[in-house]
Amino acid sequence: MPNTRRTLTLALLLVAAGSLAFATGAAVVNGPADFVDDDLAVQPADGPNGDYAYLNNDDEIAIDISAANPNLPADFEGVNVDSTATIDDVFTITYTAERYAHVWIEYDGDGEVTFVSDGDSIEGEANNVTLGPNQTVTVGLALDAGDAAAGTQLGTDEFRINASLAEPDDVDTTGFTSFDDDNDDGDGGPTTTVRAPNATHREFVASGIDRGESVRWLAEGMHLDGENVTLEGIDLDGIDNERVELDAAGSPEPFADAGPLTAPTRPRPMGYLSLAPDFDPDAVDAMTVRFSADPDHLNATGTDPEDVTLYRQTDAGAWEEVPVEVVDDDVARMLGLPEDRVHFRATTDLSSTFAVAAHEPRFDVTEATVAPEAIDPGENVTVRTTLRNGGGAAGERAVTLTANGTPIANETVALDPNETATVAFDATFESPGAYDLAVDGTAVGTLLVGDLASDDAGGSGGESNVGGDDSATVTGTTEEPFGIDPADLAGPLALVVISLATLTLVRRMPR
Repeated sequence: MPNTRRTLTLALLLVAAGSLAFATGAAVVNGPADFVDDDLAVQPADGPNGDYAYLNNDDEIAIDISAANPNLPADFEGVNVDSTATIDDVFTITYTAERYAHVWIEYDGDGEVTFVSDGDSIEGEANNVTLGPNQTVTVGLALDAGDAAAGTQLGTDEFRINASLAEPDDVDTTGFTSFDDDNDDGDGGPTTTVRAPNATHREFVASGIDRGESVRWLAEGMHLDGENVTLEGIDLDGIDNERVELDAAGSPEPFADAGPLTAPTRPRPMGYLSLAPDFDPDAVDAMTVRFSADPDHLNATGTDPEDVTLYRQTDAGAWEEVPVEVVDDDVARMLGLPEDRVHFRATTDLSSTFAVAAHEPRFDVTEATVAPEAIDPGENVTVRTTLRNGGGAAGERAVTLTANGTPIANETVALDPNETATVAFDATFESPGAYDLAVDGTAVGTLLVGDLASDDAGGSGGESNVGGDDSATVTGTTEEPFGIDPADLAGPLALVVISLATLTLVRRMPR
């Protein structure tokens, strides 16, 4: 976010006598506001001191402590000379975008007027405050009129409000209150804190929670798999506790106590998230996990954003899929999300372990047959196989038929999840032999080609080679169990029978 500047009016008049009492009041974000660069809403604060600020005819904030201020009494003359004072809760600055931001004020005064929050200066970038979405800082004025003369105007006529995106490791919003836009009763919402000890850890804290209220934390790109996949935030809804704490850790590898992601569709893990709450899971109604991915990483891994999903591990150790929504680009832009990321969100029950994953196609061979099972050389054979996409994503792939481990045919098949298709392979084998057929490694059966008993065929020899022209040459010898083939005995046995019959006839002829 570039620095944002807006000119505002400031006038302070000194009088010789009189007294002022400066009260404090709570700041609530609703109603008209001066929007600075669409991300910062500047408003007069609630309470008496908010009268020192108002929106002028250009809908810009004006801070005027003088008789010219239409909100002040007609007899108001200014600030006492030889005095110091603090005017708390004059105006509020609310950050309305999605990410954390550093906010500060630039003012060119000589020290008589200082912009403060909780008594500390917020002038200059070094004194910035960190705001998350819908978080508000209340700003007041510290005055030092000790050396000024009556009738003198203090300060210059403008100050500027600046903001810049906070880096993840710099995020710490301790002490600032998040207000609900729908909260019209004037009460502040929960106080939230996010600490980032390193790139893969976040410590979330929220306090001052009313029963049934919600809390929203920003993780600002906590690594689940480096910058490829990052956690952007966590929301808790329907909270029963007054205070909640939640520690989060990310890893590209499974956590030892949870183990790897396992599911029937065999999704591909993209990163793991471990959560350690200090409250009972029943103390919240639901949790929303917001995460993002680098589009270059998705392209490199062939991942369609619609196939990205989230799994939570149940108390029983099973992995349960959680529906994931891809945040529309226009919505992401409206929320101020980084435009160089693909954003996702999923609402789920609380759990200790989650896995971001991608559905992928998985082609399983459920049935395969070969017909006929024996052919003569040069004849055609058909192998039919039934395939099912058992994965969670549609896909297309080449399915290969092999003979003795050598590819001889392939077909391209496209299937939606849980869809089946039957594929027929036609092949011709020119050389006799026994061929073990398989489709994508799943055995189909053994095809017999030719007369394996002949010397030319060489039997079902111990070596075979299937060429790319669907021919096979089988070499080696085959030895029958007893060393003699019964077919080889047919001729000699017939000769013996004829000889015996002739001998019998000769014996019966008359002499």
